[in-house]
Amino acid sequence: MTPTLLGRWQTRLLLLATVGVLVSLPFAIGLVGPGTNSVYFWILSYIAIFGLGWDVVYNYLQKSRWDRDWPAAYQLLAGIWELLFVFCGIKIFGFLPIPLAKEELSLGAFLLHYSVVWLAVFIASQSLMRIIFPRWRFRGGQWL
Repeated sequence: MTPTLLGRWQTRLLLLATVGVLVSLPFAIGLVGPGTNSVYFWILSYIAIFGLGWDVVYNYLQKSRWDRDWPAAYQLLAGIWELLFVFCGIKIFGFLPIPLAKEELSLGAFLLHYSVVWLAVFIASQSLMRIIFPRWRFRGGQWL
């Protein structure tokens, strides 16, 4: 079943609030990456907030495809686009505030955090969601 816009939103928020937070914890407490910092939760929240807007665009683009499908390769491209948008907002243009100077957040730490969160959320959406919510994909991605 093709995800509906509401299904996309519900799935995105659920996965980022659970899997995303769990994956961000080691970064925030300093086990992975430089120092202890809450900046990783700020990044996660920006991904969630702006992702809701991007999902409107993705839903529109999905409807223009003849089979109304959104293959995994498109999810990867969407993830790369969102990475670039959040990175530019934080590091280059600085219109997204974070609790430290934008120069202190290294490119490597940002890329590692974003990549690990994206991969964990992608794997959870392709596996755990189907196990925990067996009717999830038949309801257009809605789990409520």
